[in-house]
Amino acid sequence: MKSALITGGAQGIGKAIAVHLRSEGWRVAVIDRDVEALGELSDEDPGILGIDGDVGDEASVALGFERLRDWMDGAALDLLVSNAGIADPHSGPIERLSLAGWRRWQESHLTGAFLCVREAVPLLRRADGAIVTIASTRALQSEPDCEAYAAAKGGLVALTHALSVSLGPAVRANCILPGWIETGPWQKRANRGQPDHSVADIRQHPAGRVGVPEDIAALVAYLASDNAGFITGQNFVVDGGMTRKMIYAD
Repeated sequence: MKSALITGGAQGIGKAIAVHLRSEGWRVAVIDRDVEALGELSDEDPGILGIDGDVGDEASVALGFERLRDWMDGAALDLLVSNAGIADPHSGPIERLSLAGWRRWQESHLTGAFLCVREAVPLLRRADGAIVTIASTRALQSEPDCEAYAAAKGGLVALTHALSVSLGPAVRANCILPGWIETGPWQKRANRGQPDHSVADIRQHPAGRVGVPEDIAALVAYLASDNAGFITGQNFVVDGGMTRKMIYAD
């Protein structure tokens, strides 16, 4: 049985990945700092190992991996999905962005990926495993006042191709760049909501709809499979074609 660790796996895209992999027979562990969401996930599937931890904190990551290794009981790790990070992309005007604020975005996305990859590599090597990082189309295009988020996601893109070269051929590394993914139904109960997308929202997407977390989960499963054995160092934009559509002001 293959094993996966998903950071930020208690809600949203991360939870969808966990559920999808479990449906395919994987052993799954998740690290998340939202204890309430972790509890709900464990209630829904007691077979998932929920680890309370902050990926941006070195000591917390080390403790989390101690729990993971105990749970795995000597088994190798087949997949690390680095998904955790501050979801809100808006950091405000750059001239008012504090250094502490800037660092929060970098630590949650980029430093968190580094810390988890560093811990996971020895386990991944034993399985000829895979790393999948979850960046964003905001690494390629921007709205105003999103510099901290865009920089962190752009850093994940660069980190991933560097890892593919350094760790290959034993470990493959690929990056997914989601566009507009509606995560409302995948949040913890207190924040859960059903989407209400306008016609304009839908028409922005050549695919004819807003994305759902299952779209990302299916690609993660493929990239972790033997069928993707010749794929590494790549970026996969999953946005319904939105970044390919030319937009002119009315």
